Amino acid sequence: MSEDVFRSGFVAIVGRTNVGKSTLMNHLIGMKIAITSNKPQTTRRRMQTVYTNERGQIIFLDTPGVHLAHNKLSEYMDSVAYRSVDDVDLILFVVEPVTYIGKGEQEMIERIRQTGKPVILALNKADTVEKAQLDKAREAYESALEIKDTVSVSALKGRNIDRLIDVLIDNLPEGPALYDEDTVTDETERDICAEIVREKVLRLLRDEVPHGVAVSVESFRERDDGLIEIAADIICERDSHKGIIIGKGGSMLKRIGTESRKDIEALLDAHVNLKLFVKVRKDWRQNEGMLRSLGYDDRG
Repeated sequence: MSEDVFRSGFVAIVGRTNVGKSTLMNHLIGMKIAITSNKPQTTRRRMQTVYTNERGQIIFLDTPGVHLAHNKLSEYMDSVAYRSVDDVDLILFVVEPVTYIGKGEQEMIERIRQTGKPVILALNKADTVEKAQLDKAREAYESALEIKDTVSVSALKGRNIDRLIDVLIDNLPEGPALYDEDTVTDETERDICAEIVREKVLRLLRDEVPHGVAVSVESFRERDDGLIEIAADIICERDSHKGIIIGKGGSMLKRIGTESRKDIEALLDAHVNLKLFVKVRKDWRQNEGMLRSLGYDDRG
């Protein structure tokens, strides 16, 4: 394959919840855009990021993990995950190195097969098992789905990322760059800031507050002196959750704000004044109007 040929295209990152898709994407593009936590369904929307080198340009679509839908938000997430594979040049199927292919993976395999798109398999968490287990996992998936190539990686430790990049570019069509080489994502700074705050809530509260938390940035303003003022609402479903998020004497909310501000300042390369408010919106995950206002709109 000629090294002089430039290749570009769209790659959907798909897989079950909690297999490490967002962590892998962050390593692939070389910076943190997607939030991560140990809770399932952390990624809720399709996020687009761009990687460019001298050989090619990859536009990654990080999708919500496929899971059993329990509410309108879950239905939206599954719809986004399944529709994403229709509009790409290549599918990056991320799985854990196990030989048993569960129902969720089987459904995703069937959906991928229907698209006829070429597939690269990423065996994530490869550092947690022996080579023999990796080989068995690879054989199990390659017998279930036609796969162009398989790469064993560790998203958490960033292992074998360069090899995966090479394989992805090799399997993209010839074509010019679709974005400027400095482009990293189509997400707005406002949206990324909201996701950073949500990540801190998920990480700091873990099992204390269920997954029904959203964040909405209500104002984002840069002052003449360069200070960026941000006000954001943390939305939860119950009054009891509000109390937990705020914490005794506001201690937890202060900690969420402090940790969020550090990441936001690193992202924006500026000093930030972050104000957080906690609001209760009962059953917001079942409210289509509320979901649309938060950016979860599946009508397009």
